Amino acid sequence: MHFGPFGIPNSQEGAMEKVRWGVIGAGGIADRRTIPGMQKARFAELIAVMSRTRESTDRVAEKYRVPKRYYSEEDLLADPEVEAVYIATPVYLHRPQTVAAAQAGKHILLEKPLARNASEAEEIVQAVRDIGVKAIEGYMMKFHPLHKRAKELIEEGRLGRPVLGRTQLSCWYPDIPGTWRQDPEQGGGGSLIDMATHCYDLLRWFLGRIVQVAAFVNTQIFQYPVEDSATTLLLFEGGAHGMVDTFFNIPDAAGKDRLELYGDRGSLLAEGTIGQTGGGEMTAYLSKEVRPYDPLQDKAPPDLLVEPVQAEPADLYAAEVDYLSQCILEDREPEINTLEDGLGIIRVVEAAYESARTGRAVEV
Repeated sequence: MHFGPFGIPNSQEGAMEKVRWGVIGAGGIADRRTIPGMQKARFAELIAVMSRTRESTDRVAEKYRVPKRYYSEEDLLADPEVEAVYIATPVYLHRPQTVAAAQAGKHILLEKPLARNASEAEEIVQAVRDIGVKAIEGYMMKFHPLHKRAKELIEEGRLGRPVLGRTQLSCWYPDIPGTWRQDPEQGGGGSLIDMATHCYDLLRWFLGRIVQVAAFVNTQIFQYPVEDSATTLLLFEGGAHGMVDTFFNIPDAAGKDRLELYGDRGSLLAEGTIGQTGGGEMTAYLSKEVRPYDPLQDKAPPDLLVEPVQAEPADLYAAEVDYLSQCILEDREPEINTLEDGLGIIRVVEAAYESARTGRAVEV
């Protein structure tokens, strides 16, 4: 069998073994994105779902023709046919449910963020490590084909020495009574912990470990007790800078979800790749070598290569499910989206909130 990026096979060769999956928290993102992706995955079979209420469990089971439905995570985890679980519940439930899943011997795809704080995240990581199940976190944007190609271009040295990464992720998320993401006790915060974590993770993948953070966080438009606005400045271990803006108060059609990566030989500029769809486009502006000083500051020198970055489209959620499924089937440890990496991102989150409270840059 021939494998492509992240260990996912390029082609089918004969009958394929599949991992049998269950879903804990089958509404929300699971219903909108991950279950449809799971049903497209080549190495996964969805056999059981459980949601917050009987009504939502029944609805999802019937919608996707899932053979088993459970009304508690305990019953789902007790099913010996379920080999792996996707946990997509509110963040305050991540620690107890992930620990229970590990103790039941289930492999785990845990939705981001890992936990509300580093203490909870450390418990999750330790439980998974002690028991030895395989687990990853749901930062699916690293499976975007254009992001994978950008990573390759950086590693090939085409961008030169990276100096700046910038990401934008926004949505319109007004006051909705009872919504867990707008409750700090359930979600741990607002737009920063919910969306900036995606961007921190992606920029760290491109640029290296985050060592210092400065952030502005407030609630400008809505009335809920978590932030609807967050802007973060990052310093990476190699010296590169990062800028992340994540807002719950920008109309969906107005935000373009941009990614910008700059080095001393050019840039990679993308629009629409930061998000859930796997769409968007990316353009490379690259020189063959570092240019000398140009007093005219020519934006189109003759040696500048400007071309669209090409990559085969992919379902990000199918790709992350297939990745963990392959790790399980081949009994190899995941290298992408590890829980240890997720713990590192939660430490960045805590540093960002501390910076916003104190008005100072905070080391991670």
